[in-house]
Amino acid sequence: MASALHPDLLPAARPLPRGSLTARRLRAVRWLTRLRKVPHLPRLDDVDVEDHAAPAPDGGRPVPVRVYRPAGVDEPVPALLWLHGGGFVLGDAYQDEKANLALVRDLGIAVAAVDYRLAPEEPSPAGLDDADAALRWLHGSAADLGVDAGRLAVGGASAGGGLAAGVVLRAHDAGEVPVTFQLLIYPMLDDRTVTRADLDDGDCRMWIAASNRFGWSAYLGVEPGSDGISAYAAPARREDLTDLPPAWIGVGTCDLFHDEDVAYADRLTDAGVAVELHVTPGGYHAFDLLQAKAGVSRAFRASWVAALRAALLDLPPA
Repeated sequence: MASALHPDLLPAARPLPRGSLTARRLRAVRWLTRLRKVPHLPRLDDVDVEDHAAPAPDGGRPVPVRVYRPAGVDEPVPALLWLHGGGFVLGDAYQDEKANLALVRDLGIAVAAVDYRLAPEEPSPAGLDDADAALRWLHGSAADLGVDAGRLAVGGASAGGGLAAGVVLRAHDAGEVPVTFQLLIYPMLDDRTVTRADLDDGDCRMWIAASNRFGWSAYLGVEPGSDGISAYAAPARREDLTDLPPAWIGVGTCDLFHDEDVAYADRLTDAGVAVELHVTPGGYHAFDLLQAKAGVSRAFRASWVAALRAALLDLPPA
């Protein structure tokens, strides 16, 4: 993992947090998050926004899904199932609302944001089960939602990117829901990164090695790096990557996930999967969100938006 933050991100990136996430800090952050209630459904002229509940396959808690769709469009549109970040322990489906609205406006697609269950209260596979249930619901309800069931992508950032990769693996193995594309934005893919003694996180921001251990431990319910961990939970453990849908994978060189993301992209390529790997020199974790106006951040977003456009809009409707 290379060092030195990107010039576009300096000097603002230097003072960003490097503290580790702990149980006490998690409680504090969640308390602050609860002060921000679920955002009301926005009333917009150009985007229809609706809240739904995808039924859980085991009859348990329905999965909240907020669907954004271009208004006034009669024909079915492609859709992106979106999974938020937060280290498996933080966040909700509404935190990316501004970005999801922008994506609907930019591409004319639908976005379905999933409010999956969080660890440690609900460890693996709870979050993955929720994401999988939401994907099945999106596919099965496509006609009612005005979505093209033959043009579905799955994407996410950070832990959401890891869940997205896991959902794609599960969908591939089940063979019931076709996934056109996987969008993996600095995904959290490999619990074994926690065990690396050689990993230097000195230039990392927002997510460091200690936080990674906390997040993976909470999510897995066992020590990261243990035997027997499912590849659906940690997709980098998957041995056979053949016949998976095309992917865009993006990460910065100052991101703790750089090595595992590049390795996953290389293994997908070796397995014959079409992959676009976008590596940002000097990019730290979530740099594109925290410094969205920086040139390097705009280039990062432009890359994955273009890839999503090519995957969903350059195909004929199903």
